Amino acid sequence: MAKQVDTTYGNALFELGCEENRLDDLYEEVNAFVGIVDENEELVKLLNHPQVNKEEKVKIVEETFTGRISDDLLGLLVTVVNKGHIADIKDILKHFIKLVKQKKNIGEASITSAIDLSDEQKSNIEKRLLETTSYNEIETSYAVDKSLIGGLVIRIEDRVVDSSIRTKLDTLSKTLANA
Repeated sequence: MAKQVDTTYGNALFELGCEENRLDDLYEEVNAFVGIVDENEELVKLLNHPQVNKEEKVKIVEETFTGRISDDLLGLLVTVVNKGHIADIKDILKHFIKLVKQKKNIGEASITSAIDLSDEQKSNIEKRLLETTSYNEIETSYAVDKSLIGGLVIRIEDRVVDSSIRTKLDTLSKTLANA
């Protein structure tokens, strides 16, 4: 059921953004709003609480967000509250973000290295990823895992490129064990 909720409302917001030619603005706003939701989980709990009636929940949403977010996003929130799906708001917004990224051909890459990378190294990696993928733009996140010893592990969607020294040593060890 939750999957239907996130796709139904996420698709509706996406279509609205396309129709009103406001997709870029909504994308930025929704990304910022996801951060707000992450930082204020108590608000979502309050809006999802069974002892707070729908009228009070709508009033809280309107008083909290009117003038701070677009009417389109506010309308979505009010609708989601009225339908009793506020617990799914993050999934709805994430589905919308996914649709926008697909339309704009934006990829996501997770890069893990053994040491902190310099800005120049990060820039070179991002440039190389754009050259070797079909994406117009790529959003990257970086992490450090000292157990890699050296090299990189790059994840894009369900693809993994593991050029870490740890993996190479593991492969060499297995090869020698089988010899």
